[in-house]
Amino acid sequence: MSVAKVTEISASSTKSFEDAIQQGISRASKTLKNIKSAWVKEQSVVVNNGKPSEYRVDLKVTFVLED
Repeated sequence: MSVAKVTEISASSTKSFEDAIQQGISRASKTLKNIKSAWVKEQSVVVNNGKPSEYRVDLKVTFVLED
């Protein structure tokens, strides 16, 4: 039997939502082991001069706890 934990993180990128997701998961994997999934809880953008300048995501990351 395994037990999983969910933690919430925020990440941002100046490129895209996809890049923000990749950056968030990449950073989380440096300190969390056994990441199994991530759910995008929320997306938002920062707008400057009528154009998106930063893409932000809130992620719920699920990882399995070690025995």
